[in-house]
Amino acid sequence: MWTEIPRLHTALAEWLACLVYLFPMVRQMGKKIPVSLSAGALVVQMVFLQLTDHVPLWLWMPCMAVAVGLMYLFLWLASGQFGWATIYHCARAFVLAEFAAALEWQAYQSLVLVAGFEGYLWQWVTMPVVYVVVYGCAFWLERLEKSNQPVHLRFGARDAVGAATIALAVFFMSNLNYALLSRPSSSPLAGDILQTRTLVDLGGLAVLYAYHIQRRELQLRYELHSIQNVLQNQYHQYQQSKETIALIEHKYHDLKHQIAALRTESDASRREAWLDEMEQEIKAYEAQNKTGNPVLDTVLTGKMLYCQKQNIQLTCVADGSLLEFLDVRDICTIFGNALDNAIECELGVEDKSQRLIHVNVSVKKRFVVLRFENYCPQAPVFEQGVPLSTKQDARYHGFGFKSIQFTAQKYGGTATAVHQDSWFIVKVLLPIPASLACKLAKQPSNKE
Repeated sequence: MWTEIPRLHTALAEWLACLVYLFPMVRQMGKKIPVSLSAGALVVQMVFLQLTDHVPLWLWMPCMAVAVGLMYLFLWLASGQFGWATIYHCARAFVLAEFAAALEWQAYQSLVLVAGFEGYLWQWVTMPVVYVVVYGCAFWLERLEKSNQPVHLRFGARDAVGAATIALAVFFMSNLNYALLSRPSSSPLAGDILQTRTLVDLGGLAVLYAYHIQRRELQLRYELHSIQNVLQNQYHQYQQSKETIALIEHKYHDLKHQIAALRTESDASRREAWLDEMEQEIKAYEAQNKTGNPVLDTVLTGKMLYCQKQNIQLTCVADGSLLEFLDVRDICTIFGNALDNAIECELGVEDKSQRLIHVNVSVKKRFVVLRFENYCPQAPVFEQGVPLSTKQDARYHGFGFKSIQFTAQKYGGTATAVHQDSWFIVKVLLPIPASLACKLAKQPSNKE
């Protein structure tokens, strides 16, 4: 009475499992799964498994390996991701397919045993019900995970090998009795074998899901730790800039004494050298910004001094009083990271006359708008709206923009980045708090 799982059912289970993990992958990249590719993958999977239905036992394992390879090929072609990430998702899809096929066939065999309903009609009644429940739950879990913690996971060799090892162990354990028995379907223990297979597959699915959640949590901790390091670094830069500006103030007051000395100097060459030195000190003083916010003034002045040395033209139109509700560290984070990224981009522009950065702080409707623009002839690569790092090892860099987003979200705001007409633009929108709104209401001239 107990029979082996039809190969067509297995092929459909493997194809559906691939789709469960494909949809989130392609959605991240703003792509869609080609219908022709998807249909072709299903046909190829069905034809191959059907043709290898009655192969000898020693060929069964290689045929299953080819079937998994076809799943990998489908994931690769549909997502465009070749490498460890695809291997990782393929391992998860394979275990999910094994569980769905085993559960569906056990449900059908139980229906035959209890009610005597047997035949292709009942097979195709049982299969849709089980597959809808299993794959619906799997898809819902993937959606739930990404909505709660929208962390973009990066997969390396260790992750892929770990997932593949778990999948391989689950497959061997769940199919061990099938490999040992020459005719498992005719064995008096066939029902127990199928039930054991289903339970082992369910356990393997749970282990893989726990492994995936652990990876996500570890990467989330790593990203938060990296962002905190960026925040701390920007605050340290702010402290250093304060010391530099204090020194500039001291030098500025010394200019009065130098001017008095110049009046009595008769040596023209020495007088010229003093004038050059004074000119440089005056330029440093001119770099100071007076926006109405001392923290912002310090950050901007420090960046402007560096820009002067690198032939970068940094201009700023900012009402610093609009930022009074922001914490000191948060101002350092947003402006420090945005300007650091812009400066890094401008250093790669060969034409020094086009090394341009503009900063604007203003009010628009119910938001304080921070806008950073820098000339960027080559469009950067974006991933989930985040510009990818230009540094060699993206795992350890590129958290500058994420720290800006993280800080903006603390105040209920948003941070976005776009590339438009050879300009890279970062825009931060911060809702105006009630305290600031009252002050602005008394100053109609500030309305934009």
